[in-house]
Amino acid sequence: MSNITEIKNKERVINELMRFIRKVLADPSICEVALSVARKHIDKKDADHLIAEELSSLTSVKIPIEFNEADKLFLHVLKEVVRDEQALY
Repeated sequence: MSNITEIKNKERVINELMRFIRKVLADPSICEVALSVARKHIDKKDADHLIAEELSSLTSVKIPIEFNEADKLFLHVLKEVVRDEQALY
C-alpha cells in the first residue's frame, strides 16, 4: 500500500512542477523576479518563507504557507541557482 501512496505522491509533485513550468514559460518575467527575490532573501533566517511570500505577492506563482513537496523542491532549486550564480563572482 505504501508503494502506491509513494507513486501517487510523486505523480502529484510532478504535476505541480509541470503547472509551474507552464506558468514560467507563459510569462518568462517570473524567472527573473524569482531569482531577484531569492537573491534578496537567500541569507536571511526563514529565507524559504520570505521568498515564497514575496514571490506570491509579485507573480502568478502562489506558494502557500504550508509548503508541499513541489514547493520545497522549487525553492531548493531556486536557491541553488542563486548560489551557483554567486560562486561565479
